[in-house]
Amino acid sequence: MTTAEQTPAQAREPEGPEKSRWAAVSAVALGTFLLVTAEQLPIGLLTSVGSALSVSEGTAGLMVTVPSIVAALAAPLVPMLVGAMDRRLLLLALMTLMTVSNLATALAPDFAVLVGSRVLVGIAIGGFWAVASGLAVRLVAPADVPRATAVIFGGVAAANVFGVPLGTLLGDFTGWRIAFTSLSVLALVTLIALLAVLPGLTAAQAIRPKLLREQFRNPGVRIGIIATVLIVFGHFAAYTFVSPVVQQLSGIDERYVGPLLFGFGVAGMIGNFAAGAALSRQVYRSVLITAVALAVAMPLFLLLGRTAVGGAVLLAVWGLAYGGVSVGLQTWMIKSAPQAVEAASSLWVAVFNLSIGLGALVGGVIVDTFTLQGVLWLGGACALLAALAIRTARTHEALR
Repeated sequence: MTTAEQTPAQAREPEGPEKSRWAAVSAVALGTFLLVTAEQLPIGLLTSVGSALSVSEGTAGLMVTVPSIVAALAAPLVPMLVGAMDRRLLLLALMTLMTVSNLATALAPDFAVLVGSRVLVGIAIGGFWAVASGLAVRLVAPADVPRATAVIFGGVAAANVFGVPLGTLLGDFTGWRIAFTSLSVLALVTLIALLAVLPGLTAAQAIRPKLLREQFRNPGVRIGIIATVLIVFGHFAAYTFVSPVVQQLSGIDERYVGPLLFGFGVAGMIGNFAAGAALSRQVYRSVLITAVALAVAMPLFLLLGRTAVGGAVLLAVWGLAYGGVSVGLQTWMIKSAPQAVEAASSLWVAVFNLSIGLGALVGGVIVDTFTLQGVLWLGGACALLAALAIRTARTHEALR
């Protein structure tokens, strides 16, 4: 579904692949695993980094904030700046940048150099994700696109379940510099994998500001962007404070928060692949169900999450629902703009990353100024508004 204003020259995406390349899909999934691990690993290492470089934990938090903001800016800018460059070469260049930047983080002599290295990480994250998020359509047959997209975004869920916890554990035992050196090694492994299996991906069009602006005249893209902002903003406003939520509202001991979050991540992986299977049959209904489930799960904590069992069950339901968000909304964008997948995807990645940062920021203000319960109400309200926005697309054939 594209706008009438787009000419074929402006909006044409390359034809589908002659054969499916599932090895390339797996290599790209390894890339997304690395991106999310690199973006979120500092959360578990703030204390050790701050102590080693003589900065407060609040200042050390810039290790997370800076790459998120830079990634949001890089998502549309990198495809624009490189024009019609072969996307295989672009992904290889960005993974090279990821390798070098994580090594620079590991070797940083002071915090200023470290933050500079995290700027480079943000560029790599935004540029790589903008291209990779819509890459399934270039690598597999049309019928397999939802499943391949689920595999690619399975790397995101796997990073939350395995990458960040294991990286934090490694940093605790061997030092934070070793943890970031390991990220650099993993980036190098990913680079070699992409070099070995990724085919040439000639860009049939250059991404220009005009093409990006035209996407907002596409009703499906507009609704997808609105839904993404609302769901991701609301989720991170609440999930950023999930540890005090389960401790204070559900009475769960701090010792069990880690295992519960691991369970959240496992549920998210299940939700990711379950959504991928459902999306191959019905995009609109699958995304709507995801939004409604989130709208119910978060506020329901206030009613049914007052016990340890209730809190644990609702956290798993929350994880299951959120696991379908990335693959669902990215498939929505692909279906909405089949002739301008990369342009629509770059916008989606930009608002996704911005919404993460803004959600966490606003959630912090609510917790400090009002009550902890307020973030759950906000998360549920945002998901409900997203569901209402998604509902308006029920007549669009491309999303059925």
